[in-house]
Amino acid sequence: MSGPECTDIDVVVVGAGLSGLATAFQLQRRGMAVEVLEAGGRAGGVIGTQHRDGALFERGPNSALDSTPLINELLDALGIRDERIDASAAAATRFIVRAGRLVPLPASPAALFMSAAFTPGAKFRLWREPFIAPAPADVEESIADFARRRLGAEIFEYAVDPFVAGVYAGDPERISIAAAFPRIHALEQKYGSVIRGQVQSARERRRNAQPVASVRGSFSFRNGMQTLTDALARAVTHIAFGTEVRRIERQADGRWLLTGTRAGEPIARHARSIVLATPALPTADLVREHAAAAAEALTRIRYAPIAIVVSAYRRADVAHPLAGFGFLVPKREQRKILGTLFSSSMFEGRAPADTVLLTSFVGGMRQPDLAAKADDELAAMVYAELQALVGAREPPLWTDVTRWTRAIPQYNVGHREHLRAIEEAERQIPGLSFCANYRGGVSVGDRIQAARTAADRIVAVRA
Repeated sequence: MSGPECTDIDVVVVGAGLSGLATAFQLQRRGMAVEVLEAGGRAGGVIGTQHRDGALFERGPNSALDSTPLINELLDALGIRDERIDASAAAATRFIVRAGRLVPLPASPAALFMSAAFTPGAKFRLWREPFIAPAPADVEESIADFARRRLGAEIFEYAVDPFVAGVYAGDPERISIAAAFPRIHALEQKYGSVIRGQVQSARERRRNAQPVASVRGSFSFRNGMQTLTDALARAVTHIAFGTEVRRIERQADGRWLLTGTRAGEPIARHARSIVLATPALPTADLVREHAAAAAEALTRIRYAPIAIVVSAYRRADVAHPLAGFGFLVPKREQRKILGTLFSSSMFEGRAPADTVLLTSFVGGMRQPDLAAKADDELAAMVYAELQALVGAREPPLWTDVTRWTRAIPQYNVGHREHLRAIEEAERQIPGLSFCANYRGGVSVGDRIQAARTAADRIVAVRA
């Protein structure tokens, strides 16, 4: 809802994406007066669920990984736990493209050695991983350098590269292993080996009577991912849409003044603290006069462009059984898509019984220009790829295109230095917090965790 101007407000959150909404909700639960200011006309950011001809599809994330207990805790607090649905059993199977055909990825270490996804040479190369020395602690490696060194070239090309494209739509030659996958980096640094580290850390947890991490499943909601952000938007008391914040100013008494426009009219808000839950570039513009180093760091963060192409086909017109989560495409295969989700196989009720729904991703840092093509060109390109890869024999019943010019921030080599500048700004400027997906991870679970962390930090400073 849209609230009145609050003259005695505790926290203003700028941005009503998942990060901003979750942070506002956590602060509100701690008894703080909070208002969210959102430049757009809706809450949710890139999360958005659509319906068409009996099908349900997403314009952003299609699912989330159950990566932290904080997820279900939040769903319980919002009263939407019973709306959660887990991915189907079939979705446990995931494919990669190899030599132009879909090959299932092994689901366990034992299955790896029976899998057709990798050659005997690649499997043998994995045996060497525990005996390879770790990189020096002060050396920041790209994911590509890390994976080739520890796992070998083939595992990098046909497992790591497509995985990075699936998570970040990014270039593993540029993305930092320590910034993007800190837990994997930490295993090597602590145990000298990723494989040995996984085994030993599990033993340590058992010895200390700590629960051993189970396989983390994917989930969504009966009515799509927007269920989560809609519930958060309902729970947050004050949200002002169509409100663009243009300047923030710290006043002599330590409070903040935010000024901007709403429907062409000037607005002002006063608050003890502000949370900037906006993408890197607009955030840089807001903080430049207060934290020049942080602003400079923010301007250096790149985003991958992505076009999401949803296609509905008659079930009879697709040869592949589509019994799985979907497939990812290694760069080496030289295709024009990053991958495709079998959306109607992942969750029940996503399409009529005689229809299948496929969600394909185009562009990323691998082929950024492709994401900018016209809708009809994208639809034709994706159809050609699906003809080759899943046997789409006839054109789709319909296609829907969503284009995000700045979809996913890239945690490239040097990203940790950028974050240090942002953290220093928080230390030096009381009442200023940053909470967006360029920091702390890009997944739904990461954003829920980051929101809790941001709220805890604000409460601790106020105590």
